[in-house]
Amino acid sequence: MNVSFYTLGCKLNYAETSQLQSIFERDGHTVVAFGQPTDAVIINTCTVTENADKECRQIIRRALRVSPAAFVGVTGCYAQLQPEEIASIEGVDAVFGAKEKFKITDLVRDFRKSDTPHCFVDDVDGALDFVEAQSSETDSRTRAFLKLQDGCDYKCSFCTIPLARGKNRAMDFKLIPEKIRALEVIGYHEVVLSGINLGDYEAATGETFTDVVRQIEEMQPRLRVRISSIEPNLLTREIIEIIAQSSVFCPSFHIPLQSGSPDVLRQMRRRYKAEYYRDLIYTIKGLMPSAGIGADVIVGFPTESDAHFEETFAFLHELPVSYLHVFSYSERENTPAAELSAQTGGVPMQKRAERSKRLRTLSAKKKFEFYKSQCNTEHTVIPEQRSAETGFWTGWTENYVRAEFAGAPSLVQAPMRVRLRETDGETVLSDMLEGALLFDASEVSYIPIMS
Repeated sequence: MNVSFYTLGCKLNYAETSQLQSIFERDGHTVVAFGQPTDAVIINTCTVTENADKECRQIIRRALRVSPAAFVGVTGCYAQLQPEEIASIEGVDAVFGAKEKFKITDLVRDFRKSDTPHCFVDDVDGALDFVEAQSSETDSRTRAFLKLQDGCDYKCSFCTIPLARGKNRAMDFKLIPEKIRALEVIGYHEVVLSGINLGDYEAATGETFTDVVRQIEEMQPRLRVRISSIEPNLLTREIIEIIAQSSVFCPSFHIPLQSGSPDVLRQMRRRYKAEYYRDLIYTIKGLMPSAGIGADVIVGFPTESDAHFEETFAFLHELPVSYLHVFSYSERENTPAAELSAQTGGVPMQKRAERSKRLRTLSAKKKFEFYKSQCNTEHTVIPEQRSAETGFWTGWTENYVRAEFAGAPSLVQAPMRVRLRETDGETVLSDMLEGALLFDASEVSYIPIMS
């Protein structure tokens, strides 16, 4: 049969959808693009925010408008936490939990519409197996996301991910070099190490994420490696020092903060203090002045007063971070924060929106300042996408600046040197340098950059 997929949420979800597609293809099915007529649709969901739940319901309705007779299966975090809610949506035929996500073709042999939805959802209290997954962000296959870790043992008061994903588990440490080399051979130029709580990686043989970073650095692969989001308490001094002197790892970090208020951090049950976070950012910038640093922030936590928010705003205003991902708090069932919201009445939605707008404005200023600071400097960019309308290629520098430059459609999508010139705050207009290509396509090898 033909089957299409739709993914909501994090990059890890995209990697797992890619793995699901491979399983269906292995079993003889044909994957078609979402939106085309199809026999079955599998939707991989997220449930971090209320909007993610709403979007899932909208996607289900979109799928059925195109293929009203299609089998509709829903999996992912939303499916694990709210199976009955999903099963009640008209047109849904089956719901698959975390344990069942990669067993869909074993659990359902006849993908036909059903009058009664089937729920294949078990709890995740026990140990789950680690399932490997990887994906490409673009059709050009320039960047791959490699899943190294899954699950979370943390107990942040606002988060349902441990309930949806289960306990911390990780890829076999000895397999990591093999996976990196395989992506290198395929022709990827960048690998993003991914996980639900990546920094908490712990192999069955005892190795930690610091060991992972050290191992990859010792390999010296012919591609660059970027670390996805990592908790501040798990970003060790050793990891920072390895990246600071590395020609493999990108000097870019995404480090969740969530709040700059000590009181709110305690209520959130985060595992660090605001002062620690501040020192961490300055440590990174001290060793890597041009490093790009992103931060996650939640506004409108149930106990966040106006004074608490102003603490967060002032804290972030001072910090040399490059951009912010701002989220408005949304109540999630079965979390301590939701109970706090019920007790206190929570922060009014309008106030949450106002705070979110202020921080997004601050983020835009931070991003513009960071991009401007990088103008008149040279960087390595991997061209990813080209606009036929403008004739410009776009790609990311090693320190996570979005660069654009003119280039022919036939340009080799491989690492090249550019000089960043001017910015509008969204991208940086750049010039390719003479002899810019750092990749010999005929020999499938990098030409060393002379410092």
